Amino acid sequence: MEGFLVLENGDYFEGNWVGQQPLHPIEGEVVFVTSMTGYQEVVTDPSFKGQIVVFTYPLIGNCGVNEVDLESNKPQVSAVIICEYSFESHHYEAVSTFAAYLDKWQVPTLTNVDTRAIVKRIRNQGVMGGFLVSKVEDANFENYQVIEEKLLIKEVSTDKIEMYGIGTFNVVLMDFGYKKSIITTLNQLGCRVTVVPYNTTFETIQSLQPDGILLSNGPGDPKQMSFHLPVIKKLLQTYPTLAIGLGHQIVALAFGANTKKLKYGHYGANQPVSDLLTKKVFMSSQNHSFVVVEKSLQGTDLSPRYLNVNDRSIEGVIHNRLPIISVQFHPEVQPDAVGSSWLFADFVGLMNNVRREKVYA
Repeated sequence: MEGFLVLENGDYFEGNWVGQQPLHPIEGEVVFVTSMTGYQEVVTDPSFKGQIVVFTYPLIGNCGVNEVDLESNKPQVSAVIICEYSFESHHYEAVSTFAAYLDKWQVPTLTNVDTRAIVKRIRNQGVMGGFLVSKVEDANFENYQVIEEKLLIKEVSTDKIEMYGIGTFNVVLMDFGYKKSIITTLNQLGCRVTVVPYNTTFETIQSLQPDGILLSNGPGDPKQMSFHLPVIKKLLQTYPTLAIGLGHQIVALAFGANTKKLKYGHYGANQPVSDLLTKKVFMSSQNHSFVVVEKSLQGTDLSPRYLNVNDRSIEGVIHNRLPIISVQFHPEVQPDAVGSSWLFADFVGLMNNVRREKVYA
């Protein structure tokens, strides 16, 4: 059955529906992902909430879907666009084909699409809204709501306090749309993780007696969290903190810096990052449309620590006095032999140092 992706600039691209044809137009911000692997992790990452994902790798689905690599309990993307679909899975851990998995959760999918042409449009003209429709004329942008106007965090955050694992340290994770692999990594390092809703009060978090705070990744514009910045700043001034992705952007806003939207974002497992302290470069996994504005860090006690090699955008900051690790990329994902998973060990080190100071105070 024929379907179309229609961009807000009027361009449209033809494809074929996979599985169920949606009963109504599907809207979302259209972004492209350059990863060659990890399609299962991409579609279940809450940071993609509200977005239509275009995979640049030509063949998707050949490894099927397993029960290990899901980043949340269901797909989070609005829709999926693929050049060539593999309807068979060839991996010993696969429990389902990718097509069957998306169809089960009613995620609209178009295949046989000219994904190269879509990516060229976005690279040249910037990220834009789109509709998946059965007829081009069904795409109506009059009431289209841009992602900056949506509090997507509310749609992916937990609504109750949940605890995972056992360990020496208690990490309170503020859930803006966290990935399961973050909790897995912390558990492996001897941390008990207590997940709390995105708008939890300082008093509630304090009552949980955390050794450290983790501000998670998540979808949308960080300025949608402006109402909660005083609470977050108080937490940052009280506990050792690790901030990832959206959490990193919120750290910057809490200290008075600014954020902006990139032309077409960073999406993929092949983003080179430079460490200004060690002078080393490593590959990172990223998923974001917004970045911290470097000039706005002046007067905030925050300084750049990591830069994107391609466009020199901020990939992480350090605080001049407080024990804060704040990074734009995803340290729980290791796209090369080096990776950045050591940042979690550094976070545990910060918590351990603060605990020792309390003992010997």
